[in-house]
Amino acid sequence: MSRRSLFIAVLLFQALTCAAYAQRGEANLNEAEIEQIRDSAYIANDRVLVFIKLIDVRIKALQDLYAKPRRPGREQDTHDLSGQFTALDDELSDNLEDFSPRHRDIRKALPKLVEATERWATAARTPPDNPTYSVARKIALESIQDLKETAKQMIEEQKAWFAAHPPQKEDPVKNENAPH
Repeated sequence: MSRRSLFIAVLLFQALTCAAYAQRGEANLNEAEIEQIRDSAYIANDRVLVFIKLIDVRIKALQDLYAKPRRPGREQDTHDLSGQFTALDDELSDNLEDFSPRHRDIRKALPKLVEATERWATAARTPPDNPTYSVARKIALESIQDLKETAKQMIEEQKAWFAAHPPQKEDPVKNENAPH
């Protein structure tokens, strides 16, 4: 094998591994979490609640890092958790942006989301300042604030939309006579 062929093979391998890593995303979701997201794909309200739950898991892990005695690598773990949190937060924001113009009814989940963003911001500020994760934390806090503002805006938009366009109530008589 010539040097040129070897060089091309190495470049191709690196490109493939980078592409595979990029597809995996920064959220580091396990198979059960991926399945939860898939299962909630058709009901917007449930999807928002699943994302809240997944972000809560990362926030709890962050809190546990500082509730226990210090261990080596804590700062890097804080950086990684902040990155995972931000990736999930961004994905949730993308979902909200998709739900808004389609007027998907997420009125029950939005107040819970606003409450969760307050909890997340408090937890993200808890670790002491450290250059290892200061940028990742700043990005996470900005993402939390953006998500909170989006959720508050959507609450108002959804109130207005569903006041003007009330959902049709199902007729129980029709449902009883419908074939099963």
